[in-house]
Order: sequence, then structure tokens, then C-alpha cells
Amino acid sequence: MLGSLNRGGTETLLLDCFRNADKADFSFIGIFRKDGALSYDFKNTSVPLFKLVPKHRFDIGYLFCLRKLIRKHGITIVHAQQPLDAIYARLACIGTSVKVVLTFHGFNFDAGRIEKLMVRSIITNTNLNIFVSNAQKQEYRQHYHLHENRTKTVYNGISFDKLNISDSTDIRNELNIQPDTLLMGSVGNFVAVRDQLTLCRFLKLLHDANTDFRFLFIGARNNAEAWRYDECVAFCKEAGLDNKVLFLGSRTDVPSILPRLDAFLYSTDHDTFGIAVIEAMASGIPVFVNDWNVMQEITQQGKYAHLYKTKDEHNLLFQFQKFLADRTAFSIQAKEAAIWAKQQYSIEQHLHNLWEIYNDVVK
Repeated sequence: MLGSLNRGGTETLLLDCFRNADKADFSFIGIFRKDGALSYDFKNTSVPLFKLVPKHRFDIGYLFCLRKLIRKHGITIVHAQQPLDAIYARLACIGTSVKVVLTFHGFNFDAGRIEKLMVRSIITNTNLNIFVSNAQKQEYRQHYHLHENRTKTVYNGISFDKLNISDSTDIRNELNIQPDTLLMGSVGNFVAVRDQLTLCRFLKLLHDANTDFRFLFIGARNNAEAWRYDECVAFCKEAGLDNKVLFLGSRTDVPSILPRLDAFLYSTDHDTFGIAVIEAMASGIPVFVNDWNVMQEITQQGKYAHLYKTKDEHNLLFQFQKFLADRTAFSIQAKEAAIWAKQQYSIEQHLHNLWEIYNDVVK
């Protein structure tokens, strides 16, 4: 069950699952409430997709339609991606043997009162709660006093077939960037979980050091918190970075842009996984990310990426100058990281992990 089909980390993961449904050991359908930027892509897969829209939050008619759809397709497990959908599923499946599983894709540090109330009401009423990293799972276990046997960690998976250099976008040509200019980038919408402003401060330091570079921010401006994007644009303009830092907005060709970059930089406040970071690692380019506990976890304590101190642009510059001094060595390390990332975080592995968990849940 999906909330919307908009572009985001959760939707990217699910779209990769839908596109690789033939590689799964189980069959599934999709149920969603809202269309979005990825509607065409989801509907263009082989997975049956159904749109059910509640008229309001307590729509009894919606629950009956959901129950009818679940029974019609012989569903044994409803896997919700949001607490609200898990609540709907639990209510719709009362009196049946259908199990309800919920994946938490984020922290709820900034959640409102109603959202926190929904989490508290459903988290102990699912058959299993799945988390996308051990750090995230530990946070929820402590906060909600969850027993270990009610929780599992399943790392996100990525369809690495889309990371193909032969099909990659010639972003240098598109943006008229010279071959000898250092090209860097970061991917992620301008929302609360990220910290693009630290990257902007780093870029000013790099500019002050007379480095010839271009930096690409790929990610949408969120109208609900537009100040995050606007603050970064204003900072870069004031720092004289107008021509060096480019804000490209949302792009559909991110996987094909990544291999063209000389380095990937990322800064997070509280990501729970980091699909963009893994995609960059798998592209075989050097990756720099702050030492947030989740990033330490998914990079094996910095073995497969270069960690810098959180919110410390000076430490990032220090780490990055090592790269500038020996780009060949960093390139070799990046190729090794790509091999590891593709083995560890493939969509095939993700689907297999889900299959094992589903089997345990229905026993």
C-alpha cells in the first residue's frame, strides 16, 4: 500500500520493486491513494495497480472497498508504507487471517501531533514493523518500547541496471561545462531530513581556494518549506557562486547523471537510509557524506565512502582536499565500493529479504 505516487525515496524503492516483480519469489499488487509524478512509471509495470481514495480520514466506505479488494485477490499480507495505510489495513482486515506489516521509512522527529498519535496507535497492532536501518530500528524500539521479535531491519534495494554509463546523460554538454572542470553533485529534495546549506558553505570555501568547479544540486523545492531551498540559493548568490552552483530541480535521469560526476557530496540531518548515497557509490564515483549514524552504518563505518564531521564544512574541505591531491587513488577506492554496494543493496537482495520475512509472518 502506497500513499501517493510522487517522486521520493520510498516511491523510488517501490518502483524498483514493481519493475523487478518477475525476480520476486512472491506475487503482489499495489494499492495507492494519490497520483503523482511517478504515476505513469508505476502503471507501466506488470504489477496490477489499484487506486482507492478515502473521502475523508474516517471513511467507512473506503474500508469496505479495501477489504473487498484484498479478499478478491487472495492477499495474505498487506505491506503498508505509511502508518495511516497500516491503520486502514488493520481495520479492513478485522476478522480475517490477513497479516499487516508496516515499513517505517523515516524518523518522526518533526512529526505533528496527529501523525505521532497514528504511529503510537498502530505500531503495537501490526504483525511486524520493518525498518530500513538498524539505527532507525533502535530509535523506534527505545521510544515505543517494542520487543525485538516485532521488528526487523530490511535495507532498501536498488535496481542497478539503470546505472549504465553507456546510456548516461551528457550533463557536461547539456550545461556547457568544460571537460577539465571539476564536476560534483548532490541529490535530494530540499526537505527537513537534509542539510544542503552545509554543502553550500563548503562550496564557498572551495571557491575561496580558487578551485575550478561546477556543483549540481538535483532536487525539488518543497513549497511547504520553501525557505530551505531559497536559503541555499541566496547564500550561493551572496557568495558569488551563481555560475558555479547550479540548482537543477527534480530530474528523471539522476541514475544516468551520476556516473558523469567526479564526486558526489551529501549532507543529512536525519536520513534513515540514503538511496541517493548508495546509487552514487554504485556508480563508481568518490562519495563524501557526513558521519550521521545511519551513514556510518550503510557505508561500513566509512570503509566505502568518505565521512566528514556533521555540519562541519571545514572538515569536509579537509577530507576533500585529499581527493584533489590524489584523484587516482580515490577512483580506485570508488570502484571497489561500487562492487560492494551492488552486492549489498541490490533490489534482488531486497526482494529476497522481504520473501523470508513474509514467510515468517504467515507461519
